[in-house]
Amino acid sequence: MFSKDVTVKNQVGLHARPATFFIQKANEFKSSIWLEKDEKKANAKSLLGVLSLGIMGDTEIRITAGGVDEEQAVNALVALVENGFVD
Repeated sequence: MFSKDVTVKNQVGLHARPATFFIQKANEFKSSIWLEKDEKKANAKSLLGVLSLGIMGDTEIRITAGGVDEEQAVNALVALVENGFVD
């Protein structure tokens, strides 16, 4: 398992459009990927799961992956968040 924390900087947070970009990127990897906010955890490859976390702007999240490409997955998703969900 590999994890990193990152702060969502865009004002609207992880709503439908950025969540879609996030999920598309997560699905490029074979690893299982999880997104955590506070005590809640969701599958990062599930739109409903990601949206259920209610991630707003200026919120710290943790991205965790487990599998053959776990480090690449986490690093790519952290970069996506840091770049404002622009690949």
